Amino acid sequence: MKQMLSNQYDFLPRFFRLAIANVLSNIMVPLASLISVIFLGHLSEIHHLAGVALAANLLNLLYMVLIFLRMGTTGITAQAVGRNDREGVLLVGLRNGLIAIVLGIVIIFLRYPLGEIGFALLKAEANVKAAGIAYFYNQTWGAPAILLNFVLIGWFLGQEKNGLVLVLSGVGNVSKIALDYLFIVKFGWESAGAGVSYAVSQYLALLVGLTFFCTQVNWQEVKAVAGKIWDTAALKSTVTLNGNILISNFVTLTAFVLFNYEAASLGTIIYAENALLLQIFGLCFYFVEGLGFGTETLTGIFKGKGTGEKLVPLVGISVLISFLVGMTFAGVPTLFPDTVFGLLTNHTEVTQNIDVYVPWLLLVLGFTSIGFMLEGYFLGLAEGHTLRNVSLASIVVGFTPTAVAAWHYQNNHILWLALSLFLATRMVSLGVQLPRTFRNDVGDGSVSLPIIEEGSATQLLEEKLEIGSEEKTLIN
Repeated sequence: MKQMLSNQYDFLPRFFRLAIANVLSNIMVPLASLISVIFLGHLSEIHHLAGVALAANLLNLLYMVLIFLRMGTTGITAQAVGRNDREGVLLVGLRNGLIAIVLGIVIIFLRYPLGEIGFALLKAEANVKAAGIAYFYNQTWGAPAILLNFVLIGWFLGQEKNGLVLVLSGVGNVSKIALDYLFIVKFGWESAGAGVSYAVSQYLALLVGLTFFCTQVNWQEVKAVAGKIWDTAALKSTVTLNGNILISNFVTLTAFVLFNYEAASLGTIIYAENALLLQIFGLCFYFVEGLGFGTETLTGIFKGKGTGEKLVPLVGISVLISFLVGMTFAGVPTLFPDTVFGLLTNHTEVTQNIDVYVPWLLLVLGFTSIGFMLEGYFLGLAEGHTLRNVSLASIVVGFTPTAVAAWHYQNNHILWLALSLFLATRMVSLGVQLPRTFRNDVGDGSVSLPIIEEGSATQLLEEKLEIGSEEKTLIN
């Protein structure tokens, strides 16, 4: 019994190694953004900071939807690694890389209409809008690099090469800080300089990522699988998986956009209070997401190997750790609201009554920590359709009715209840489907079509026949 438990939990060192590297990589992003804000905030005219903030919100919405390129790469790559399917690993990266290049080029060509439409929806003064557009148009030149980096990060994560991801993130964010100083402070390019620095830093990160890719892959391997990249059935399955994840991301993002939109109608003070609470949420999410990456990778590898008995302890450990992280981030501001929010702002009119809403963090972060960890698990299984259906059900059943009531009564507590119910519905809906995944024949390939090629399918069949003969020998 003791030996069996030891075998079931032998993945723990790998999980913590993955989690630590992922969290470190994740927290570089807000730190680099904070330094950019400092540079812009010290310019003589504040409209540059305001304009960049508006443009960054628009671009964040766009890239948060397109993050499916990372999410749709990690799990499938990990499954191929678990099956020891080298060809499959390579094809996942090449196919999703192709999709990233196409989408990146489309964004460049459409950046002017996208910018005009986006800023038309936002009410801003002329100088703020001009600064925002300057940032937007310059930053979008980096779209192909940003999207290709999503794929490379997902590809490396799927192979447990999180050290490379950490280096990639470090290069992108450190170079962004240096270029921000050069373009904003030294050259005086202001908001346009911030956009240029972001784009250039992404291409520098891409150069490093492609260098890593070339060291991992033999050119002869690429030539050997080049014809299979365009396999119609595999491409269709890849697009379907990515499309389902895109819908899930879009729906989740919509819930938060509507939450902010309704909060804005409740007055400046309440909107500012909610914004501070969401800062805590966002910081916590970077940690939870980092843990989720580790869960996603190991889930995919275990599925590919057919070691389904490790999925239950993996989910148990990852959910427990994620929940503890969520409760820590919720508990500190709940116990010490004046100290925590006093660090974020010196406007007492915002902080004096914020403690009324702080307890909502306990629910929101509790549901988020578990729900997004389960999302990582289902991404590892490549069940994009499950995430799509759960997100759609959560916004229709969990969020919309209560959000309508919050709008009608103009009540911030009801609005936080709506967000809590959305996250709770999402968590429960994913949780009730866990037993099904534990019972399923792990490694059956039902959702792995994008990477099961002729050679790997034959290899799988031979392995299953070999296992079957061993079982017969044991019985006899």
